[in-house]
Amino acid sequence: MADRRTIEMAQRLTSLPPYLFAELDRRKAALRTKGVDIIDLGVGDPDLPTPQRILERMREEVLNPKNHRYPGYEGLREFREAASRWYEKRFGVTLDPDGEVLALIGSKEGIAHIPLAFINPGAYSLVPSPGYPVYHAGTVFAGGKSFFMPLVEERGFLPDFRQVPREVAESATLLFINYPNNPTAAVADEDFFAEVIDFARRYHIIVCHDAAYSEISYDGYAPPSFLEVEGAMEVGVEFHSLSKTYNMTGWRLGFAVGNREILAGLGKAKTNIDSGVFQAVQWAGIEALEGNQSVVEQMCATYQRRRDVMVQGLHSVGLQVNSPKATFYLWIKVPSGHDSVSFSSLVLDQAGVVVTPGNGFGEAGEGYVRVALTVPEGRLEEAVGRLQNISF
Repeated sequence: MADRRTIEMAQRLTSLPPYLFAELDRRKAALRTKGVDIIDLGVGDPDLPTPQRILERMREEVLNPKNHRYPGYEGLREFREAASRWYEKRFGVTLDPDGEVLALIGSKEGIAHIPLAFINPGAYSLVPSPGYPVYHAGTVFAGGKSFFMPLVEERGFLPDFRQVPREVAESATLLFINYPNNPTAAVADEDFFAEVIDFARRYHIIVCHDAAYSEISYDGYAPPSFLEVEGAMEVGVEFHSLSKTYNMTGWRLGFAVGNREILAGLGKAKTNIDSGVFQAVQWAGIEALEGNQSVVEQMCATYQRRRDVMVQGLHSVGLQVNSPKATFYLWIKVPSGHDSVSFSSLVLDQAGVVVTPGNGFGEAGEGYVRVALTVPEGRLEEAVGRLQNISF
C-alpha cells in the first residue's frame, strides 16, 4: 500500500499563532467534561438578548420571498441610508450612502479583507499590541508584514508614532487603531485622532479605525468618531458592528464608512470573496439603527453595574484594575510572581474562572489579563468569591 501523502497547511496559516478564543474553547470544554462549573469571563460575547423589536422585524422579513435571493455586495440602499442617518444623529458626520457606506458581514469580515485590497507582498500594516488578532491575521493572509506598536499604560494605551521607524512608516500601507479599545478598554479623544491623521498624511497611510465598542460607555461618556475630526475622510475608514451595540453577535452585520476610494477597494475585494449580507438581516439592522435606542441605554446601565461590582471585587482581592469609561472589558494587572498565562491557568484550575491572558493579544499584552463583563452580576460576585480563596 502506498504511503498516504502528508497534508500540509499553507505557510500563511502555520505562521499564525493559534486563534486565541479557539484555544480557550478547547480548555473550557476539557474542564466541563470533568464536571467543573466554569464561570466564563474570557470571550466578549454578550449574554443579553437581542431586542424584541429586532427579532419581530427579522421574523417578518425572513418570510418575504424577495429576501431569499442574492443580495448586492454593497448592501441594501435602505440599510446604507439607515447607517448614514444613524451616523449623522450620533456623531454629526454626514455620509453619502452611495459610496461612503458599505455593508459588512460583521466588522471582523471587513477588517480581515481590507488588507487584501491594499497590502502588496512585503508591505507593512501598523498594528497595535495588544490588539484584536484579526489586524495581524488579515495582514498575513495578504502577504504583508505587521509592525507592532506597543500600547502601554503610561501613554493611556495609545500608540506612540514617534517609535515607528521612518523606513517602516514609508513602506506601510495600513494603520489599525481601535477606540474604545479591546482589550485594554482605553479611550481616545479628538487630539489623538488629529495626531493619527497628521501621521497618515505624512506617510500616505490608510487609517482603519475599529469602532465596534463606540456605543458601550459609562458615566455620561460618549466616545467620539474618528471621522468627526477634520481630515479623517481623506485618509481613512471606520468600522462599525451591530454585534455589541444591539447584542447581535451571531447575526453578522456591520458596516464600514468613510473615504469612498478606500471603500471601493474593499468592496472590490468583497465582490470576489462573498455574496453580501442576507437581506432579511439587513432589514432587521435597519430596525436596530432607526428604532428606539433606549435598549442601548439599558444595556449600558447593566454593564455599568457589572463593571462596578467586578472592579470593587477585584480591588478587594488585591488585584490592580482601572474602572473603564467604555467597552465591557477590564484590563487587569497580574500579581507579582506571575505572567499572564500562569495567572490565567491558576484562576482556571483553582477557581474555575476563565480570563484571557494578555499575551494572546500580542507581546505588549504580557503582564495583564482581560475580563469580559458578559455574565450576570450574581456570577461575577461568585467569581470574586472564588478568587478570594486563591493565594496569589
